[in-house]
Amino acid sequence: MTKPSLPELLHAAVAAVGGTERPGQVAMAQAVAEAIDDGSHLLVQAGTGTGKSLGYLVPALAHGERVVVATATLALQRQLVERDLPRTVEALHPLLRRRPEFAMLKGRSNYLCLHRLHEGVPQDEEDGLFDQFEAAAPTSKLGQDLLRLRDWSQDTESGDRDDLTPGVSDRAWAQVSVSSRECLGASKCAYGAECFAETARERAKLAEVVVTNHALLAIDAIEGAPVLPQHEVLIVDEAHELVSRVTGVATGELTPGQVNRAVRRAAKLVNEKAADQLQTAAEGFERLMELALPGRLEEIPEDLAYALMALRDACRTVISAIGATRDKSVQDEDAVRKQALASVESVHDVAERITNGSEWDVVWYERHDPRGGTAYRYSGASLRVAPMSVSGLLREKLFADRSVVLTSATLKLGGDFNGVGASLGLAPEGTEGDDVPKWKGVDVGSPFDYPKQGILYVAKHLSRPARDGERTDMLDELTELIQAAGGRTLGLFSSMRAAQLAAEELRTRVPEFPILLQGEETLGELIKNFAADPRTCLFGTLSLWQGVDVPGPSCQLVVMDKIPFPRPDDPLMSARQKAVEEAGGNGFMAVAATHAALLMAQGAGRLVRASGDRGVVAVLDQRLATARYGGYLKASLPDFWYTTDRNQVRKSLAAIDAAAKAQGA
Repeated sequence: MTKPSLPELLHAAVAAVGGTERPGQVAMAQAVAEAIDDGSHLLVQAGTGTGKSLGYLVPALAHGERVVVATATLALQRQLVERDLPRTVEALHPLLRRRPEFAMLKGRSNYLCLHRLHEGVPQDEEDGLFDQFEAAAPTSKLGQDLLRLRDWSQDTESGDRDDLTPGVSDRAWAQVSVSSRECLGASKCAYGAECFAETARERAKLAEVVVTNHALLAIDAIEGAPVLPQHEVLIVDEAHELVSRVTGVATGELTPGQVNRAVRRAAKLVNEKAADQLQTAAEGFERLMELALPGRLEEIPEDLAYALMALRDACRTVISAIGATRDKSVQDEDAVRKQALASVESVHDVAERITNGSEWDVVWYERHDPRGGTAYRYSGASLRVAPMSVSGLLREKLFADRSVVLTSATLKLGGDFNGVGASLGLAPEGTEGDDVPKWKGVDVGSPFDYPKQGILYVAKHLSRPARDGERTDMLDELTELIQAAGGRTLGLFSSMRAAQLAAEELRTRVPEFPILLQGEETLGELIKNFAADPRTCLFGTLSLWQGVDVPGPSCQLVVMDKIPFPRPDDPLMSARQKAVEEAGGNGFMAVAATHAALLMAQGAGRLVRASGDRGVVAVLDQRLATARYGGYLKASLPDFWYTTDRNQVRKSLAAIDAAAKAQGA
């Protein structure tokens, strides 16, 4: 039997999922197949509606080697495992003459821990474990969540938190899950043979396709101990998120609450001298955190350095003491010891990292209002350390010994892939060299006719935005645009404060159009309600720039209040910008403009989600039309028809609104 061609395989897969084969999807599949065959790397931009999951799954399955697919969002993981992979595998089975296995793999804390469920949770104040089900009032939200979890544990096959519907609070889940550091290990745990996390790992070892998330991919790269099975092909979907997710995993945090928790957990397991040493060090650290001022610490103040060294040394002493002593009077000592050790090791590692003072790390102090505001509150104090850049780490760990395909609707910024490539540790496209990963960028386009379906409007007449200043003219413009659109507006704001102020003002100005605000309901509920009523507007910040998929008449106006540059006082971004400038580059373009371009491209992508969608992306920031970097930012957006004519835009919005109403929407 002759080997089936890639077009044959793709045609069968597309038919199986009920889709439509598109030229961009065919081009993507061919580019992915070539990259896998020659062991090179590929950045492929595929616009919304291309069908990119089949564009990479089909050539990967045809190749026959193990492939890991890493995504950023739960929604895409579910789509792959529950819809795309089952149908694609069945469709390709007669042609490939094999039925590839696939599996989902996540971090250990995503799975129900049977030891925690049956034996109880280690507590900080007293010896041993306590029964969380008895401790929580059955009428409380926590008690109800825990009872649901216990019932669910009898039925679930996966133990995966995301399979529990509806979900439970983080507090409840923490009672029945463990981190990798807290896990006893399958060989030492009475429930090791039934462990959901271990079962998922074993299933992944046997699978040809393993679907995971960016965080686990980062842990696999950073920590050295492999958590993913060996694989020959890595596909990173939603790749525009990868750098921020890897940075998040590589960021350490130290808080007074975290340190005090480690003290309490260790106190009953070590000798008095070791416990007192850690207690004293914790108190010294806590006093300094109360006095410190927020901001980047280019040099660690001497008193803080001493406090951190004392904390590091005390943790080291306790770690040795925990390993040297046993206390049979402690109920389920192994579990209690493991949790205490995990807490102390976490504090030790961050304290040591900061005291070592790597030139490649950025350290800063910050305070957060736990309620989400901007007030400085001691209870929210934290010391954080993050890598200046993860590009070197990614170049070394990601692109060695395997073919890597990175795909997203937004990888081509300012007209080329080099900006995103640099953030991933890749030299400019076409660069040759023995130690230079070979890669190419391919833009397979979009099935949508952007110039006919959308308008990019820049409100050039508005005053230049000032940091945190009230923008009355912007609110006037927003009011008129919403009225012209008949609601149907997704408002993307550069800060939560800006979104809140706009929502308060617009609720007064246009009461006939309901204004939903991020934070007032769950994100899922907000998006559901926004899609259900075309008159409704939805205002919010970061997660809305990337997380809204509402095709049809409910979203016909996407408004950006201003270009989303990072805040000038953002410690990590400003440090990265300064580093580029010191190396002779343009820090603003490499960091701030690239960050803004990526967010704007994602935000503008909320408008056209289907072939029948029509509407306007309105940027209420004159700098997109007047600043030198405006061309770079516009080149990163879909190729909408461009205008600064406010009257023309209002007429267009009114016509789109009228057409939607005529169709009953």
